[in-house]
Order: sequence, then structure tokens, then C-alpha cells
Amino acid sequence: MRKISILFMLLISIIGFNGCKSTSDPSGWSGKKVDKWFSSGEWLGGCTLIPDSSINRRELAESYFGNSERWKEAFRFLSEKDLAHLEPGRYDIDGDNLYATISNYMTKEPDSAYFEAHRRYIDIQYVISGKEIIGIAKPDAAKDVIKPYDATRDIEFLTVENALYKLATPHDFFIFFPDDLHKPGLKDSISSPVTKLVIKLRKD
Repeated sequence: MRKISILFMLLISIIGFNGCKSTSDPSGWSGKKVDKWFSSGEWLGGCTLIPDSSINRRELAESYFGNSERWKEAFRFLSEKDLAHLEPGRYDIDGDNLYATISNYMTKEPDSAYFEAHRRYIDIQYVISGKEIIGIAKPDAAKDVIKPYDATRDIEFLTVENALYKLATPHDFFIFFPDDLHKPGLKDSISSPVTKLVIKLRKD
């Protein structure tokens, strides 16, 4: 009887451990669970902006649970700052681990820009005012390297095949992980002024 009780307690402990692991380690989640977590919006921390459907949900979940405080600070900045009245420039949130930049520019012709990729930082991109088209492509769509990776700027420029183009407005935001090739700042029919926020979140 004593052996049975010990075995039962051991089994309960294993089940409990695995249950905790599945809760805090999204790498073991099913696609359905990832979608449910994403749709719940709990990770937004009260931010009311709409996350674009192009966001890699599993990668977001894994990154969020691996560094939740950094993500929380990023969304706090996005939702609590009076973005419309911030001057262009850099705003440190946690030094080089997490910072924001605000810039003003005119949207450009698609042929005048290249896709970009990063290695050390994740981008949260939000159009504060105006609108623009953003090109999005998967890593395997990369074709030619136009400018090799610059470690100082954490960027390289490429051409791609089979890209998706989406409209960015003040109602939604985009998240680009290092594997996500993207070409922001493109005009929507005509060139127009845009004020843009980019939050750079160090991935490690």
C-alpha cells in the first residue's frame, strides 16, 4: 500500500510538472493553444491597438514567455505615451535592450527600396499618423543580397520573391522577428507623409 501511495504521488508530481511546463513553454503548445493565447490579447497589457494578422504567433509566444518584462515595457510605451506629440528621435526604454525611434518621412515608390532583415532585434512597427504599405516575406523568399549585413546597424538589404503587401494605419501594428523580411514605408497609390514608431526589442 505504501509503494502504491508513493507511485501515485510521483505520478501526480510528473503530471503537475508537465502541466506547468506546457503553460510557460509555448514551444510545446499546439497551434490551437497558441492561437487562443494570441486571440486573448492578455500579452498586450491593455494596449488597444490591433495586432496585424501577419505576426508569427508561435514565435511571439515563445519570445514573450522567454522575456515577458521586456515585452510588457514595450507595450506599455506603445499604449501609455502620447505618441502624437513626441518629437522625432530615439527614446531609451531599457538602454540598448529596448528603445523606440520616431521618424517623419514621405512614403516612397516600391522600386526605390529593398527588403530588410535583422539579427539581434525584433521590430514593433506602428504608424502614428498617415498610412503606408509594408512588404512582408518569409526567409526562403530571399533572392539577392543588395547590401551585406551591417552589425553596427543590425541590418541587411535584399530582394525577394513572392512577397505579401499590407496596409499599415494608426489602427494596427506589426511585429517583425529577425526571420521576417520586410520593406516598410511604401506609398499607397500616392506618396504621403507618415509619422512612424519603431520599437527595437533585443531578442536575447
